[in-house]
Amino acid sequence: MNGGEERVLSVFELTRELRLTLEEMTAGLWVEGEVGSVSRPQSGHVYFSLKDEGKDAMLSAVMYRREALRFGRHLAEGARIQVRGRASLYAARGSLQWIADAVRPAGQGALLEALARLRAQLIAEGLTDPSRKRPLPTDPRTIGVVTSRDGAAFFDIVKVALRRSNVRVLLAPALVQGDEAPASIVLALDLIERVSGVDAIIVGRGGGSQEDLMAFNHERVVRRIAACRVPVVSAVGHEVDVSLADLVADVRAATPSQAAELLVPDGAARREQMRRLLGHLGQAMGARLARELARLGKLQRRMGDPRAVLLFHEQRREEALRRMTRALEKGLGQRRQSLSVTQRKLEGSHPKVVLARARSRLLPLLGRLKQGGLAAIDRRRAHLREVSRAIDTLSPVAILGRGYALVRDSSGTLVRDASTVTPGQLLSVRVHRGTFPVTAGSPEPGVEKRAAFDEESFGGKRVP
Repeated sequence: MNGGEERVLSVFELTRELRLTLEEMTAGLWVEGEVGSVSRPQSGHVYFSLKDEGKDAMLSAVMYRREALRFGRHLAEGARIQVRGRASLYAARGSLQWIADAVRPAGQGALLEALARLRAQLIAEGLTDPSRKRPLPTDPRTIGVVTSRDGAAFFDIVKVALRRSNVRVLLAPALVQGDEAPASIVLALDLIERVSGVDAIIVGRGGGSQEDLMAFNHERVVRRIAACRVPVVSAVGHEVDVSLADLVADVRAATPSQAAELLVPDGAARREQMRRLLGHLGQAMGARLARELARLGKLQRRMGDPRAVLLFHEQRREEALRRMTRALEKGLGQRRQSLSVTQRKLEGSHPKVVLARARSRLLPLLGRLKQGGLAAIDRRRAHLREVSRAIDTLSPVAILGRGYALVRDSSGTLVRDASTVTPGQLLSVRVHRGTFPVTAGSPEPGVEKRAAFDEESFGGKRVP
């Protein structure tokens, strides 16, 4: 108000203000009620109402297409649900409307949904797989029972078990309904498993409502049954009642009495079966013995008198022994003869004998070699003397003995031509006995004639 003037809103402005206020105040609230008047047009949105019959109240609601794809399965008429969303005002009609964005079952519906999720999880983990189920013992001596101390289930189990066989039944009392029942059942299973010699366990109770049996759907109880080290028979409620404990147990019984019948064999029936089996076994053994005796008779007839067989084999052994002896003696004779020949060969090849034969052959050859060597030496000596005389005859040194001399210049070169000598040149003269120096003088007339004479005196050869 300004200056005392009243504010007048249009219908649109009012509905808008109301809508904003409502949405702000109720955003995220959960509302519980019973579903009614469900409408699903082609748009994909779901229109329904929430009713509270006890208070005679109803609220129109809508869930848009995107949320309806996720939660639409819960929107069935008569279902009790909890809806999260916000309150809004539909301006076209001026009506209150709940816009839902999430739905969950309420009361019993939520419990069933939780059980369905747990069951799916147990199946996914393989705890309900038939391959992990263990067979029940064929002749149990001690049976553990987890149930109420005061209920009829334990007495039914004991009555049936003792009627069928002399079996020991141990009770681990537990609460079977109520909030404390799951922990009590788990504790009872822990206690009964500590007892030595327990062959199997029966877990169960008598019939009741679905709420009464919920302890056997609890996750702790179900997983503890699956973890038992001995086979477990689940006997919860009546035949129509199926719990999660039934799914994970090794065997499910419709009632506690049937559990005892499945686990404890009927003694009288077993004795009768044993009597029949013994009769069949005696007949089978008699028939088998008759067949074996007939087979033995055939074998005896085919084999004949064992003494004749032994005698035949003895004769064969003796004959083989004689043949072996003859073969050995013949082989030894051949070996001895071969050894004698080899020994004679070895004796003839003895080093002393070989050396003696070699000496007898070498002595004449040695004499001949000695004579031939001496003769060869004599021939070589005679030839050497002849060669020596020839060498002495041709040797320049021998010529020097007859008065000739060898003249060399200072470089040691023989002087062969007097024209190569210059007056005053120092020369070396070798005679038969020694060497002395001389100095060349002028050449004398007639030297060429004496040189020619010297060549003639030496057979046309110049003496160096």
